[in-house]
Amino acid sequence: MRTARRLALPARTVRVRFTALYGVLFLLSGAALLVITNLVSLGSTRISEVAPGGSPPARNSTLAAAHERISLLESQLAGARESQSHRLLVGSAVALAVMALVSIVLGRIIAGRVLRPLRTITAATRRISADNLHERLAVPGPADEVKDLADTIDELLERLESSFAAQRRFVANASHELRTPLATMRASLDVAVAKPEPVPPQTVALADRLRTELDQVDRLLEGFLLLARTQHGAMSDRSTISLGRTVRAAMDARAADIAARRLTVHDGDLHDDTWTQGSATLLSRLADNVIDNAITHNDEGGWITVAATADGTTALLVVETGGRLLDQEQVARLAQPFQRLGADRTGSGDGSGLGLSIVAAIATAHGGGLDLAARPEGGLRVAISLPLAAARTGVPA
Repeated sequence: MRTARRLALPARTVRVRFTALYGVLFLLSGAALLVITNLVSLGSTRISEVAPGGSPPARNSTLAAAHERISLLESQLAGARESQSHRLLVGSAVALAVMALVSIVLGRIIAGRVLRPLRTITAATRRISADNLHERLAVPGPADEVKDLADTIDELLERLESSFAAQRRFVANASHELRTPLATMRASLDVAVAKPEPVPPQTVALADRLRTELDQVDRLLEGFLLLARTQHGAMSDRSTISLGRTVRAAMDARAADIAARRLTVHDGDLHDDTWTQGSATLLSRLADNVIDNAITHNDEGGWITVAATADGTTALLVVETGGRLLDQEQVARLAQPFQRLGADRTGSGDGSGLGLSIVAAIATAHGGGLDLAARPEGGLRVAISLPLAAARTGVPA
């Protein structure tokens, strides 16, 4: 509704307000000048029309004719002055209208030049996000209000960058530190179960349960580390990758899981010549997470459609699954950490809740994006867009 209202009404920008202000001020000052000019002109006319108190008596016919001639000339002069005043009024009104139009045009140009630094600041601020907080506005110019605003925004970005970096370092360090006690707990379980004396069945069952939970925590920590690495933009192994081959390798590695759930895979549009550039490790993890999500959160005996195509300058990976009808608002939140859909995704132990959030982070780090949509017929559509790269020859991806 807000968007429709913006389309219906003209944008009341600062430039428009400045232009209107300049035009109104000039119009008022010009109208005041026109009134003063006409008042002065009218006053001078009245003064010039004041006649002497009396006229000398006519002595003869020649003098009477002269007076008549003078009266005629005065009448003509009064008419000329009235016509001149009218022309002056009309000319002043036309000049005022022309100058008002000129003042509006000049006011718009001047307002645009005054507001140009603000537009530059706005455009630069919109380009800066959580992935490029290192960028700064660095607006040149004298130390005025605009420069002060730009410097304040730069200071804010610096504080935000420090805060984001500290948060990511904490996640990475905490994940590393937690690996040691997990390994110790797993080793203790193995030692307890491997004792020479008979181990009670309850202890074996408990050890298996604890080992399963430790594996889940280990996967969670691995997801944290990968998410922190991706958000830091660390991609040392950047190369040209075939997106189709990467996805096919992920599907081949999970052929047993696909067969166990009796899933039908449609991969006719999975082209090997869909190339992109980035980290082979991260893009492989992206494909693994998307395929894992399609297998785990699917109906028994369901289907999966996988397509990797090129569209202009974009490499597009689309994975669709069938299933029940989903709520689009809930689907849109799946790219956030620890977000699941429905009871089948809560406490099932089938995932850490970081799969699609890692996919979104990897896609963003490579200059692409993740789009999640609930299919009208039921199920989920996962679309990943990445920058298209030129084909690499000679070496398979």
